[in-house]
Amino acid sequence: MDYEKIPRTHTHEFLMAKQRKIIHVDMDAFYASVEQRDFPELKGKPLIVGGQPDSRGVVAACSYEARKFGIHSAMASSRAYRLCPEAIFVRPRFDAYKEVSNQIREIFWRYASEVEPLSLDEAYLDVTYTESFNGSATLIAKAIKAEILAETGLTASAGVSYNKFLAKIASDMDKPDGLYLIRPEQGQEFVNKLPIGKFHGIGPATETKMKNLGIHTGNDLRQKFLTELTERFGKSGQYYYNIARAIDERPVRSQRIRKSLGKETTFAEDILSVPELTNILLDLSEQVLDSLNKHNMQGRTVTVKVKYSDFQQVTRAQTMDQSIGFADLLEWIPKLLARTEAGLKPVRLVGLSLSGFDLPVVDEKIHPQLDLVLSDNNLMKR
Repeated sequence: MDYEKIPRTHTHEFLMAKQRKIIHVDMDAFYASVEQRDFPELKGKPLIVGGQPDSRGVVAACSYEARKFGIHSAMASSRAYRLCPEAIFVRPRFDAYKEVSNQIREIFWRYASEVEPLSLDEAYLDVTYTESFNGSATLIAKAIKAEILAETGLTASAGVSYNKFLAKIASDMDKPDGLYLIRPEQGQEFVNKLPIGKFHGIGPATETKMKNLGIHTGNDLRQKFLTELTERFGKSGQYYYNIARAIDERPVRSQRIRKSLGKETTFAEDILSVPELTNILLDLSEQVLDSLNKHNMQGRTVTVKVKYSDFQQVTRAQTMDQSIGFADLLEWIPKLLARTEAGLKPVRLVGLSLSGFDLPVVDEKIHPQLDLVLSDNNLMKR
């Protein structure tokens, strides 16, 4: 994988005028992986999460070891047992999955201006305005994968492209633990060669109907006129017409009540100096306060985040009776930092956030860059 910034080539001037940077993250065998993480004795074994084989239950998820036997989700548990009698069947623990899912979504919000969950284990992220890694969506995806692994012990696959359709397909191209990039100049050729059954949004019944019409690949679909597609497939015809041309203008939509706003930075070199870390956190606090002021927001809780060179991470927080101002942060940032091992252990990242807002704010009403990670370069120029 070539982790370069998606190029802005002159051959795609029209596309680039609207180009976005979209990531689709899909956890690998999520339910089964959580079970294998929490119960190490299950690692390396064919594991099925779902109904018992002597019931009318179905497979909710299965490990990669089980998939080798042809087992897949939505299959009857009785059939899964026949395919692999030595498989281990466990009941789903949805509370555990939801807890991990919330952890993962918090990681998404460190980088994305919009996060659109599709389920507990996958989501679209819009990182068009993210400044981290000089705006490289591929490097951002790599960082997200690394943080998910470090903080949850689970692997994820990510697809990176300029629209949701391509990002979704890309995330499935290199599983497990994959990272696949479809560049703007590759989009049309990629779609042309794609088997019609691999298209997101085309199910088995539609696939059969299309094949009966001689449509087997994206290139075949591209040869059809819009009028024919709408006549055959109704309103979906417009969608098929567009994706055959690698066009998908659907936005990433988030509907989350924001509980905090913050900024953080990763250093080019680890820092041991507490005064230097304090000054950096004060710089971050000014930017956070400025963002809040623009939206007439005030917080009552300040949280300082410190990640050490060994990737261990701690947070320290203080809640106040009144709205927090810069004078409060001048007092409390050194106190919170003193409650960490800063000065004893090298630090690779610090962050500061304010929460406990007087009024909740919905993400889509906030400027898209408000909650993005601060560019490292901005701090290094201090």
